[in-house]
Amino acid sequence: MLRLARYLKHYKLQVTIGPVFKLLEAVFELIVPLIMANIIDIGVKNGDTGYIGQQGVLLVILGITGLLSALICQYSASFASQGVGTILRRDLFHHINTLSHKEIDKIGTPSLITRMTSDINQIQLAVAMLIRLVIRAPFLVVGAMIMASTVSLKLSVIFFGAAVLIGLTLYLIMSKSVPFFKVIQKRLDKISLLSRENLRGNRVIRAFARQEEEEKRFSHAAEELTNASISAGRISALLSPLTCIITNIAIALIIWFGGLNVNIGGLSQGDIIALVNYMTQIMLAMVVVADLVVIFTRASASAARINEIFDTQTTVKEDKKEENSKAENDYAIEFRNVSFSYGEGEALKNITFSLKKGETLGIIGGTGSGKSTLANLIPRFYDASKGEVLVNGVNVKKYDLENLRNIIGVVAQKTVLFKGTLRSNMQWGKENASDEEIEKALKIAQSWDFVSKLPGKLDFDVAQGGKNFSGGQRQRLTIARALVKHPDILILDDSFSALDFATDANLRKELREKTSDMTVVIVSQRASTIRNADKIIVLDEGECAGIGTHKELYNSCSEYREICLSQLSAEEAV
Repeated sequence: MLRLARYLKHYKLQVTIGPVFKLLEAVFELIVPLIMANIIDIGVKNGDTGYIGQQGVLLVILGITGLLSALICQYSASFASQGVGTILRRDLFHHINTLSHKEIDKIGTPSLITRMTSDINQIQLAVAMLIRLVIRAPFLVVGAMIMASTVSLKLSVIFFGAAVLIGLTLYLIMSKSVPFFKVIQKRLDKISLLSRENLRGNRVIRAFARQEEEEKRFSHAAEELTNASISAGRISALLSPLTCIITNIAIALIIWFGGLNVNIGGLSQGDIIALVNYMTQIMLAMVVVADLVVIFTRASASAARINEIFDTQTTVKEDKKEENSKAENDYAIEFRNVSFSYGEGEALKNITFSLKKGETLGIIGGTGSGKSTLANLIPRFYDASKGEVLVNGVNVKKYDLENLRNIIGVVAQKTVLFKGTLRSNMQWGKENASDEEIEKALKIAQSWDFVSKLPGKLDFDVAQGGKNFSGGQRQRLTIARALVKHPDILILDDSFSALDFATDANLRKELREKTSDMTVVIVSQRASTIRNADKIIVLDEGECAGIGTHKELYNSCSEYREICLSQLSAEEAV
């Protein structure tokens, strides 16, 4: 929690004046019982209405001044807490964007979302309470006991005893309830995970009629969260009645022993009223302290989760000291004895090949053979465990990541379009791309036929995730988006899977004719999609089963021939 305190430096004024004005309000609260005592002992006792009116006006002034002080403090607390939350959320988002796919896969998207929303909200609440109550509550407790001592030193023993008992009660209850708050945040992660899975996979769930099963899963997770919250609530619920019992017993003792002192002239009736008020203030302040303990405990757990993200450093480090200029080399892509592992076992083993500029590389293999993994090493989404990956003759680790990815266009397996206009989506790779450039890319990607019929054409509004397009249309649009930036290297990771064979063939024909200067990497399950590539790599369980042209591999590689014959007739395959 203390590590995140650095964000308060942006709001030094609010952090300073907020507690000062809250302290001023507390001082006025401590003065009020003494004025009440004087009204009773002097005004009421002597029937002096003038004195009562004078003291009443003083009470009103104190009340108004206290209200203004509270408002200033409240504004300062709100301004600082919201500001800290905004800056923290921005920095956390920035840091997450520096992480590689490996770290994001490990932490999980739902957990990251929970930390950026719920956990930061807890930090914001803690900052607000820090300014508003952290100084006020202890000051009221100590101040009330001191003021009570000035009224009656003997009866102040009751105050000290009650304060100790209330403090002990707070400690016992908090020590039991605090662990549950950490569990609650983890349960929220699980709820976020299930919600995200169900909302994104809604169509699949309905297609398999799995609504009831998914509802049971969600209900079970919600029940776990409820049980943890109830367990914490049950223990915390004891706090208020126990503190009230202790306080009321203390008040009864004050009235009893105070009454005896009044009878012998040791105390006045107004003094008893003042002592009761101070006891009530102590009780209320101690309850606030209990709430603060809960708030800061939850904030501490949230801060630990946020710091965990800040402590997570990307495994893909940039070496900005090296020159990023292209080496004098005819090869666009080179793999030299490259191996890669996600954790246990190797996803790729000793892959070696080279691809000249302007050539097309096809990557094919069974499910889980490492095709996408190989493609992801080129733009350095992951770092190779062993060996070297070179782009334009330079090791990818020597590139500034922005420079590397500016010369590479990637069309991922999962098509993603963003809410906005079609034009804004097409300009992701090149912000100043003209409509003519976009139209050219759309024509190459076989998308212009349906885009030209849309209302507004390039001004057509794209729904979140591109849900108002079919799967094949989304694939073609994402290919067009990559083509707009005209990269040196274009990676198409299984980007033809939703296309019919005619569209697939036309798209490949256009790519070959209109982007002859571009190096193209095509990852596909279809032999027909990659058969005309200049070079084909066949992967089998992470190992290279063969490299060559379609004809060479069909004659020499049994794995490739088996794939071809499973999809094409013997005549077509040849």
